Amino acid sequence: WHAQNGAGLDLESCRNVLVENSIFDVGDDAICLKSGKDEIGRKIGVPTENVIIRDCKVYHGHGGFVVGSEMSGGVRNVTVTRCEFIGTDVGLRFKTTRGRGGVVEKIKIDQINMINIDGPAITFDMYYDAAPGNEIAAAVTDATPQFRDVAISKVICRGAAVGIFLRGLPEMPIRKLKFNQVEITARKGVVMSACEQLAFNDVLVENEQGQILFNSAEQNNGQ
Repeated sequence: WHAQNGAGLDLESCRNVLVENSIFDVGDDAICLKSGKDEIGRKIGVPTENVIIRDCKVYHGHGGFVVGSEMSGGVRNVTVTRCEFIGTDVGLRFKTTRGRGGVVEKIKIDQINMINIDGPAITFDMYYDAAPGNEIAAAVTDATPQFRDVAISKVICRGAAVGIFLRGLPEMPIRKLKFNQVEITARKGVVMSACEQLAFNDVLVENEQGQILFNSAEQNNGQ
């Protein structure tokens, strides 16, 4: 678990995958889906798709279930169910940045239990590894990544630094996220910006500090 860049399982441009009944205790992301990086990844254009992940447990790891940041060929048709994250840095982690391109879509996640998460329980971040303060909209091209059509339900997290962190691009917001039956206790509540068509149903986030909802642009400026 203390190995630098010691990822557990990286599935890159893979199709028809089943991951089940597995335990991860690693030095990087635990279960991670990828599909190539930047222009080369888009040119090859082989997505990771038709993936089922179930009945897995993650201890140490930068993320429990992760998509990206190298997802330029796309990731789609993924189901994650009945997993536990215990002392993981981040629980559900989606990450990308400008230049990647690619579409992440049609993801279903349910029946996830987490405890003692060091960072956010759930995060979608389109500024991965990017310098803060770059919130000016850019032109939309094939290098613009997209996160959309993700359903997250029946999630319980007891203890996290942040409950939910959502940060899209001004030119390409995160779209069509659905949260249903989600219960999180965290130091900070919900931090988000550049999101559209969000749906929260039966969601409880109990935060210890400040207001329940923050604008992530304000947080980047230290406000």
